[in-house]
Amino acid sequence: MEEIDEGLFPPKSEEEDNMFMPHFPHKVDKDEGVVITTKLGLKKKIVKVGQGWEVPELGDEIIVNYKETLMDGTYIASNMDEEKSLAIILGKDPILKECEDGLLTMRKGEISIFTVPLTQEIYNRFPGLSRDASLQFQVELISWFKVIDVCNDGGIMKKILIKSEELERPQKKDEVTVIYDVKLEDGSLVVKSPVEGVEFSLYDGHLCPAIEKSVYTMRKGETASLRVNPRYAFGSHGRSAQDGLSAVPPNAVITITLTLVAYKLHEIVTDDHLVIKKIIRCGEGFEKPNSGTTTQIRYIAKLSDGKIFDKKGYDGEDPFEFKVDEEQVIEGLDLAVSTMKRGEVAIVVINHEYGFGEIETNAHLGAVPARSTLYYEVEMLGFTKVTESWDMEPDEKLEYAAKRKEEGNVYFKAEKYRRAALRYDMAAKYVEFDSTFSYEQKKLGKFFKVSCSLNNAACKLKLKEFSEAAKLCSKVLELEASNVKALFRRSQAYLEILQLDQAEIDLKKALDIDPNNRELLRLLQQLKNVQSYHDKKETKRYAKMISKLKI
Repeated sequence: MEEIDEGLFPPKSEEEDNMFMPHFPHKVDKDEGVVITTKLGLKKKIVKVGQGWEVPELGDEIIVNYKETLMDGTYIASNMDEEKSLAIILGKDPILKECEDGLLTMRKGEISIFTVPLTQEIYNRFPGLSRDASLQFQVELISWFKVIDVCNDGGIMKKILIKSEELERPQKKDEVTVIYDVKLEDGSLVVKSPVEGVEFSLYDGHLCPAIEKSVYTMRKGETASLRVNPRYAFGSHGRSAQDGLSAVPPNAVITITLTLVAYKLHEIVTDDHLVIKKIIRCGEGFEKPNSGTTTQIRYIAKLSDGKIFDKKGYDGEDPFEFKVDEEQVIEGLDLAVSTMKRGEVAIVVINHEYGFGEIETNAHLGAVPARSTLYYEVEMLGFTKVTESWDMEPDEKLEYAAKRKEEGNVYFKAEKYRRAALRYDMAAKYVEFDSTFSYEQKKLGKFFKVSCSLNNAACKLKLKEFSEAAKLCSKVLELEASNVKALFRRSQAYLEILQLDQAEIDLKKALDIDPNNRELLRLLQQLKNVQSYHDKKETKRYAKMISKLKI
């Protein structure tokens, strides 16, 4: 039966700026131009409007100049006479703690005056103050850095030095290029990447765990400073001195300045991971070629040693044109191109099983040794898709289904089951929706649905995709409840995945319809043998359990 950008927003008036304070409840006193919080009674008056709209958050490192006085001008503390601005961690450092709520509303470059009512904590600091006194802070927010606890355990604290406007971050399967330098806490240089950067797969990691774990949180073009505990650095063993640079002592804390220069998105083209696509430039839109699509590409094909053995569409040549899934190029390239969008550029790594196989091959620009892994740099210039079913008239759909079914039959006979399965699937889909079909067209459409699904199930059995085979047979049985082939093939699939009861039900039903069918009888005997084996196995298992209980 086998067949956050500065300059993006215009400067706001003082009144408008006072009104934009999203981090805590507040109201605006328009007469005095201050903001009064309802939480702690903090008053804020903006002296100089800041840039942009972003504000720091708890945990961020802020760089400030400040002066702390009493309301009568009595000096308490300041850093303004110092050459260096003050860096504090919001929510952790005690300095400026009293006006923390106000700091959370400031923008880069902003200067504000905060008036803080006297609390018991402040009175404990200045016991001679009267109970109705207030503190006043003049604060200039020079800048701030986003600080992230990468592993949520304090092991890697990441401070963003240069932000990126990109949205996407690399994933574990991707390949990244980074620039870095690693130093000890005293500033001694331990290791530095080449100027052009280091390329590595995130899955494999590089140098120390901190780099891989931090890159996951980064965007292309981002630069960060990392403070790394030994666990994510070089551990209890440290690192010996190399290339004339310092050694890392055991259990040393290190700092890393890290830039994510670029990354290539990795896409697994085949389930066996033998064809992998590394996206260098993402394509446009959402469309990808379907089977039979005419594509225009250009490519450079290399061996693992970098030797070019083929090249198309360069040096004044027209783009290379071929139809997807028509065996006009090697299978790995064919499959990879079918996943590409217009304008996409990718490096496709193809195992020999999807390339030129076990024999040496003469290509356009050189020989390809047997069992060679191939590297194609491909640019998708454009493609013309096969007309979709919803754009076809009923007769066109039926004609297309017949053509695809015949192509499937040819591939099946040639034992190219995956290609055959694709043809059968496409044929069935083009006649799936038949609301505009006439009575006769519906009959013919049903024939294609049934025959192509059955043939597709036979392909799935050959490919050992048994659950998919069972689903296809179930589709047929929804249309024809007594279809013997569908019952037979579904029972085969059920037997392979050890759903023995379901297999038996299908076989008995099929034998009720065709009691003398030899293939059905043979499969029934095979089912009984498997059932007997599993019954004996279960008996032995229970016997062992009982004997253990007796002991």
